[in-house]
Amino acid sequence: MSDLQTRFEAAVANSKNLSERPDNPTLLKIYALYKQATTGDVEGDRPGFSDFVGRAKWDAWNGLKGKTAEEAMQLYIDLIESLS
Repeated sequence: MSDLQTRFEAAVANSKNLSERPDNPTLLKIYALYKQATTGDVEGDRPGFSDFVGRAKWDAWNGLKGKTAEEAMQLYIDLIESLS
């Protein structure tokens, strides 16, 4: 396992133990970076207008389109470290 992958998994574990809950925009960024790192570019249609949460998550993830898994992992690690 690569060093980056190991650090990413540690950051994922640390994200569950933050001293305080991040605000919603930060939570969306954490979600989007995680999905980009583990799944890649978003696929499928944008959720409908009435699905506010799904639409916000889709938009955040779609904003990272084209980033490599390694870039997303590093950004995720940096973000979690800044919140710790």
